Amino acid sequence: MQLSEPRPGRSRTLLATFQQFDVEKPGGFQISRSDDGGRTWRQWSKVPDDGEPGRIWLQPYLYELPRAFGGLPKGAVLCAANSLDFSSTRIVLYASVDRGLTWRFLSTVAEGGPPRAENGNTPVWEPFLLLHRDRLLCYYSDQRDPSYGQKLAHQSSRDLRHWGAVVDDAVGDEYSQRPGMITVAQVHRSLWIMTYEYGVSDTYYPVRYKLAPDPESFGRSPAHELLDQDGYAPSAAPTVAWSDSGGPGGSIVVSANSDADFFVNRALGDPGRWTRLSSPMPRGYSRFTIPLAGTGSRHRPGLVFVVTGAPYGEQAPVQAGVVQLD
Repeated sequence: MQLSEPRPGRSRTLLATFQQFDVEKPGGFQISRSDDGGRTWRQWSKVPDDGEPGRIWLQPYLYELPRAFGGLPKGAVLCAANSLDFSSTRIVLYASVDRGLTWRFLSTVAEGGPPRAENGNTPVWEPFLLLHRDRLLCYYSDQRDPSYGQKLAHQSSRDLRHWGAVVDDAVGDEYSQRPGMITVAQVHRSLWIMTYEYGVSDTYYPVRYKLAPDPESFGRSPAHELLDQDGYAPSAAPTVAWSDSGGPGGSIVVSANSDADFFVNRALGDPGRWTRLSSPMPRGYSRFTIPLAGTGSRHRPGLVFVVTGAPYGEQAPVQAGVVQLD
């Protein structure tokens, strides 16, 4: 993530984190910091500070509050994550008011059963945060509903400590299907997009997306399969972001585990207008993008900052780079 308050005459600060699977070390997420546009990084902190020994930590998501909310000031950094052991999964929320240096626990959003990613089990996975109007939304993958192998849902909070009812955002046409890994972006004043993988078998997870006038109403919107101009369907672990470059509607930028290329739409999500963008950045599981604003920015238009780890089931370093959309 990129902190919103730049230091005078210098690059904005970037924070980055990733999950690790070394069960012999304390859990939690290492937070790395860059003050030079992502060229160099240093270890900055850890979420939680003590790692909460005995639990494994997966699927972190960093989010900066764009305004004061829930007793926290504008610019406070939130970290949502999945804290799990062999008997439970928990979507938990932490906060930092000193630019990610120290962290404190706020609340548990949702709790599920053991971390088994097969239908018939009851874990929760993959949180994503968004502040909308007077509520913080936490989206996640949910296997607890007996009607679905897995669905996408969200809960909302007005105080960061108490959470409302589960609201469905995407469900399968059949019990066996597994919508998962939701991310959301605003593409217009009254238009939002959510992307997700749609697990139809053990090996095929095509990317789908929904458009809605409100990020709390995706459940009523139809789903579209993302296909490029040749009919190709990217798959698995998508992320979505919106850039202000590329025309009056800007550019929707989607990444997927299947491809190093990005998939770009400059027509507000029109299903027939997806194109491929070649990228020097390697493909990766949940490869994340931060569009760098063009208008009024020291950056030239159409730059997107990218952080990626390994593709699913492979090994690779965590890498950062910049791609040009236009």
